[in-house]
Amino acid sequence: MPPYPTGSWMPVALSADLPAGTVMPAQSPAGPVALWRSRSGRAAAFADRCPHRGMRLSHGFVRGETLSCIYHGWGYAQAGNCLRIPAHPALTPPDTIRVATQPVEDGGGIIWISVGEPAAGPPRFEGLAPLRSMMVEADIAALEAVAGTKADGDLLDYAGNAPTIRLLLAPQGQARTLVHVLVAEGSSQAERIAASRAAEALRRAAEDIAHGGIAR
Repeated sequence: MPPYPTGSWMPVALSADLPAGTVMPAQSPAGPVALWRSRSGRAAAFADRCPHRGMRLSHGFVRGETLSCIYHGWGYAQAGNCLRIPAHPALTPPDTIRVATQPVEDGGGIIWISVGEPAAGPPRFEGLAPLRSMMVEADIAALEAVAGTKADGDLLDYAGNAPTIRLLLAPQGQARTLVHVLVAEGSSQAERIAASRAAEALRRAAEDIAHGGIAR
């Protein structure tokens, strides 16, 4: 993944893909994260490694307002400090036992992560609503080649055989791109289906280019 400037925002997931009480893996500019939402609905991002034995916290489970490791059940508050060690229930864990956290903003249907303290909030896309996310095994250059236009920052317009959709791009490495598909607010079910099919066609064509084939 290319470096993002300190304080910049990266779109890592759609809000709808992280219901209350769930955890999922994600990739941030600082590395793998466990993205989770407490039972009350607050999103948080932890480094995806339990300080105890190194187990991935994205394999863990949410209990109330804490995320617990699936291995030995150590529980962490949203600030990253350890609250509970099941093998020692009477122990108050020292504050030195904690998980690295990253700033998270959840708005407009998109979850954003920042490395370092951001100077301002993430962008908002008036008149647009997220439809779906998809991982494309191709870089942004391949996506631009299929779309026939250059990305404007993180946004790429694509028409295909449907009304123009906007693609919010998040590079995941040398040849992978996480794409969040945005459509106009109030789009009909038929328009949403057409936009999803157009996005799939774009994905296939970009992957053909990336793998040395011919775009379909």
